[in-house]
Amino acid sequence: MEKNASILLTGGTGSFGSHFVPMTLEKYDPARLIIYSRDEMKQWDMAKKYGDDPRVRFFIGDVRDRERLYRALDGVDYVVHAAATKIVPTAEYNPFECVKTNINGAMNLIDACIDKGVKKCVALSTDKASSPVNLYGATKLASDKLFVSGNSYAGSDGCRFAVVRYGNVMGSRGSVIPFFKSLDAGAMLPITDTRMTRFMITLPQGVELVWHAFEDMVGGEIYVKKIPSMNILDIAEACVPGCEHKVVGIRPGEKLHEQMIGEEDAAHTFEYPEHFKILPAIHNWSTDAGRIKDGVKVPEGFSYVSNTNPDWMSVEELRAWIETNADTIGHF
Repeated sequence: MEKNASILLTGGTGSFGSHFVPMTLEKYDPARLIIYSRDEMKQWDMAKKYGDDPRVRFFIGDVRDRERLYRALDGVDYVVHAAATKIVPTAEYNPFECVKTNINGAMNLIDACIDKGVKKCVALSTDKASSPVNLYGATKLASDKLFVSGNSYAGSDGCRFAVVRYGNVMGSRGSVIPFFKSLDAGAMLPITDTRMTRFMITLPQGVELVWHAFEDMVGGEIYVKKIPSMNILDIAEACVPGCEHKVVGIRPGEKLHEQMIGEEDAAHTFEYPEHFKILPAIHNWSTDAGRIKDGVKVPEGFSYVSNTNPDWMSVEELRAWIETNADTIGHF
């Protein structure tokens, strides 16, 4: 993204937007940064923070509403797609609604970006889209495929689409760290499974991955950042030192370990110093030197899973992060 551009962020009042907006305003100084979302109260709260900044605009709308997207994208150069129905149990019990937002909404946005002359669009994905076991993951896998194929629909001179994929964000609303921290002193911490592992990423790292995608993309790439893992017992110890716990079992649709890249994608995956890049199997794009650049092909059978990750975060490192970010944990 160049400076003085017009940027639109779908789902802009969510966790990602809380960091993307201030970081992007500072780094790129856009002419307009449009927050597109359907929650008027969150927009109201966010507007109070940026009310005096003429660069920040607010647009009530839903990605399910094709006509509203077309209106919102007038004069927009770049789009970041963060809108989604993403709570796993919510998706399981409201599957039609999840499909309407995550799949139909993706199709609406792709068409609107192409027809309105947007230069580039980066969509946010999730670890749950890799070998999905729940409806949310299945809809995000479909969404990823739609954005990859959107480059074919756009033609050689049209909008370019790419995807970034990461897992649960450290300290975000509803995640395990604020949950553990909210329990009463001396309470037994509920642990789903003592073997469970999770990738650990901060929202600033997620924002930087989106920036990198805009700078690097040719079209159709899925970017996966290299990040550390932790065992759930170590996360609990970092949050509540010396805590006792009880095993409560894995929830429906939940994985024991997070997977970002499956073995099936290894044939089209390349490694870089700070990330991986899954290239599309279609149109021989996975052999395109312009997309590969200086990447190194991963070995046959490679997968990127939280329990086999070579990089691990220690209890002390997470505890230090919690202390530094205590004021924001659970508020984004």
